[in-house]
Amino acid sequence: MTDFRETRTSQHEEGRTQRIATFKATQLIWLFLGIIEAIIALRFIFRLIGVYAENNFASFIYGISNFFVAPFLSLTGAPASGNMVFEFSSLLAMGVYLLIAWGIERILYVIFYRPRGPVSVRQTIVDNHTNQQSAPGIRRTTRTQSPTGTQQTSVTEQTHTSPPGSI
Repeated sequence: MTDFRETRTSQHEEGRTQRIATFKATQLIWLFLGIIEAIIALRFIFRLIGVYAENNFASFIYGISNFFVAPFLSLTGAPASGNMVFEFSSLLAMGVYLLIAWGIERILYVIFYRPRGPVSVRQTIVDNHTNQQSAPGIRRTTRTQSPTGTQQTSVTEQTHTSPPGSI
């Protein structure tokens, strides 16, 4: 006697792909913010410890960060001692860019995010009971749960007869 049972379950949820796209878009926003913040933070640290601007890496960081810090340079003074500068405008730029990114992320979330809805579940159970005295039979049971919670069950039985001695 051979017994075989296979269960397959599949789920379908409305709005799942849109939630995933919204999640990825917000993650990209935070990634870009992180890159911008890291560049400005490096600029702030380099200026604070007095790194020479003639250094290739420092001039690269200063060149990129100037684009982001330029709107804030004339807002406050920058106390300096020798080659070291406390650039308060860099800290201000970091805070403003954080608020802008947070605002854009919230707008995307409010406009495009869809809450979890009902989940439809489909479960298929295949029973195969083969008895050596009787013909092999396959019984297929399908249970479907609709979004309202109601369940539907359908049973299909197939009996295969084969000539003696065949497999």
